[in-house]
Amino acid sequence: MSDPTALVPELKELGGWLFRATGNHSVPRSTIGLVHLRAGRIVDSAYLTVLHSTGLRKAGESEERIGAVAAWRDATCFTDAERAALALVDAVLLPSPDGERVPDDLYAEAARHYDPTALTTLTIAIGQVCFFIPLALIGKPLPGRSPAEQWT
Repeated sequence: MSDPTALVPELKELGGWLFRATGNHSVPRSTIGLVHLRAGRIVDSAYLTVLHSTGLRKAGESEERIGAVAAWRDATCFTDAERAALALVDAVLLPSPDGERVPDDLYAEAARHYDPTALTTLTIAIGQVCFFIPLALIGKPLPGRSPAEQWT
């Protein structure tokens, strides 16, 4: 795929707005990174997995926690708030055997850990990664290379 930001220049601006919307400090940046990494793993995108793993490493996240995102339900290294955030991204991106993606009890659990602003920010963070998933899956950027390096 050609550089999507060259073809649709508004994409850079939109990406910036999404980053700023999730950067209001109501949700730790590390939690957002874990959510984005989980989404990349769910959709089996090497590009997103490498991108978000690298970002978490640069932010000082441990290898244990980065690796544990793949099987987070059994991992003991996440806080209850992080577990609620990871459960939300799973609910949004994985099929539900019960039909309802985000049942009331999952929402209530998340609301116990996040105030209304943080829960909205977390929801936007999930939407942020979901927005870029098609570009990663259809465009097939190379893992380990920044978006700018892909098309120069």
